[in-house]
Amino acid sequence: MIAAVLEQSRQALVLVPEISLTPQTISRFRKRFQCRIAVLHSGLTDSERMDAWLQARDGIADIVIGTRSALFTPLARPGIIIIDEEHDNSFKQQDGFRYSARDLAIVRARNENVGIVLGSATPSLETLHNALNGRYRHLTLTARAGGAARPLLRLLDTTHEVLQEGFSSTLLQQIGDHLQRGNQVLVFINRRGFAPTLQCADCGWVAECLHCDARMTLHKTHAHLRCHHCDARRSIDRYCPLCKSKQLQALGLGTERSEAFLSRIFPTARVLRVDRDSTRRKNELDILLNEVHQGEPCILIGTQMLAKGHHFPRVTLVAVLDADAGLFSADFRGQEHTAQLLMQVAGRSGREGQSGEVLIQTRHATHNTLQALVHHGYGTFARTILMERQAAHMPPFAHLALIRAEATDFSTPEQFLNKVRQCASQLLGPEGDAAVMLMGPLPAPMEKRAGKFRAQLLLQSTQRSSLQQLLSQLCPELESLKESRGVRWSIDVDPQDMI
Repeated sequence: MIAAVLEQSRQALVLVPEISLTPQTISRFRKRFQCRIAVLHSGLTDSERMDAWLQARDGIADIVIGTRSALFTPLARPGIIIIDEEHDNSFKQQDGFRYSARDLAIVRARNENVGIVLGSATPSLETLHNALNGRYRHLTLTARAGGAARPLLRLLDTTHEVLQEGFSSTLLQQIGDHLQRGNQVLVFINRRGFAPTLQCADCGWVAECLHCDARMTLHKTHAHLRCHHCDARRSIDRYCPLCKSKQLQALGLGTERSEAFLSRIFPTARVLRVDRDSTRRKNELDILLNEVHQGEPCILIGTQMLAKGHHFPRVTLVAVLDADAGLFSADFRGQEHTAQLLMQVAGRSGREGQSGEVLIQTRHATHNTLQALVHHGYGTFARTILMERQAAHMPPFAHLALIRAEATDFSTPEQFLNKVRQCASQLLGPEGDAAVMLMGPLPAPMEKRAGKFRAQLLLQSTQRSSLQQLLSQLCPELESLKESRGVRWSIDVDPQDMI
C-alpha cells in the first residue's frame, strides 16, 4: 500500500508506539524503499526534529516515521497513514495535552481523504468491534511473515513446584536444550530491578515510598531503592527501622535478579538484559540488539520493551516467568492488556525457519484467559471479552470520561469532585442518569502518588454525544469553581489507565 502511494508521488506517515522500535523500522524501510525518509521522536535534538518536520512539510521526505507526536507533522502530499501496533497504550498521551494518536489519526485521514491502516496481531477491543460491525474494513493475515510457523504455546503449572529464583526445573531444562542446539532464548518478566519488595524477616516491615502508596523496588545495579511511580530514590536500608534487625530479605523477582541467576546456571551463555535501566544511554539498545542479531546462542531477558515488534530470527524459545500479574487487575482492561502482552511476546519466537515454542509459567493454569489464548488464540479470546463488555455496558459498548483531581492534602480532591458531581447533576436534570451515569467521587486505586492525594469521578454513557454535551457545558463551570483552588484537575475522555 505504501509502494502504491509513493508511485503516485504522495507521502506516507507511519506511527510506531515506542522510540525503541524506530531504528529497526527505519532499517527495514530503507532496505525496502529507495526514497527519502524522515524520522520524528523525542529522542532527537531540536534541530534534528526541525529538519525532519520541514522535510515532511515541504514534500522532500516521502515517508515520515515517528512516535505519537509525529501525527501532527504537516505533509505536502498526504497519501496514507499507518498505525503499527495500534492497540498499544503508548499512543495515548496520559498527561498534559491528552489525546489518542490512533483516534486522531483516523480523524486526520478522513479530513485529508486518505487511507489509514490500523495494524496489530492483537487489536484493541474498540478497533476489533469497529471491524466486526463493518465500520472498518477487516483484513486478516492468515500466515506469518516469511512463511514462519506459529509457535507452540504451553502452560507450565507451578502451583505445587518449588521454584529456583522463579524458574521451574522444566523451564530451566528447556532453556538449556534450546541453547545447546545453538538457538537463542527470550525470558520475559515485566518487572525492572532486582526485587519488587524489601522486607524485614523478623517484624514484617516493608520498604515503602514516602510519596506514593507503593513499595520501593530494590536495585542492585548502582545499589539503591527506587519508586517506579514517582522515581524517588534512596539508599538501601542496612537494618530494619522498626526492630533494628539486619534480617532484610529481597522478595519477588525482577530482571536484575533473573539475569544474575541465569548467568550462574548457564555460565557459558551470554545473558543480555533489556529494560529501561539497561538502555538509558543513547544507542545502548541498538548495541544490545546488534549483539543478538549476530546469531550466537544467548539468553535475552527483559520487560515489555522486548515484546513490541522486534525481529529475533534465532529466538526459538520464549519463557514467560509470571503470567499471573495482570489476571487480577483492578482495571477492567486488565484481561485485555494481559492477553495482548502475552501474545505479543509469544510472537518473538520461531520467526524465521525454525519452529518456536512458548512456555508460560502460572499458578492459575485453569484461568479462562490463559486457556483461551493457548487453545483458541487471541481472536476467540477477544470476542469472548467483547460479549462480557457488552453485558456490563463497558467500552466499546459505552463511553467513559474520568475526571481526576489531586492535591497535597487528603480531603480537598474529594470535596472538589463532590462539587463537580453537583454541577453535573444540575446540568443533566432530573432524568440525567438515563443519559450519563455518575460514579464517585472515590479515591484513586493508588490514592497517593508523587506526594499528592488523588480522587476521581467516572462518567459513563451509552451515547458519546450525551457525554460530550455534558463535558462541553461542565468545563466552563469547573474553571470558575472556588473549590478548584489548590486542586489540579483534568478530564480524560476514553481513559486507558483507570489507576
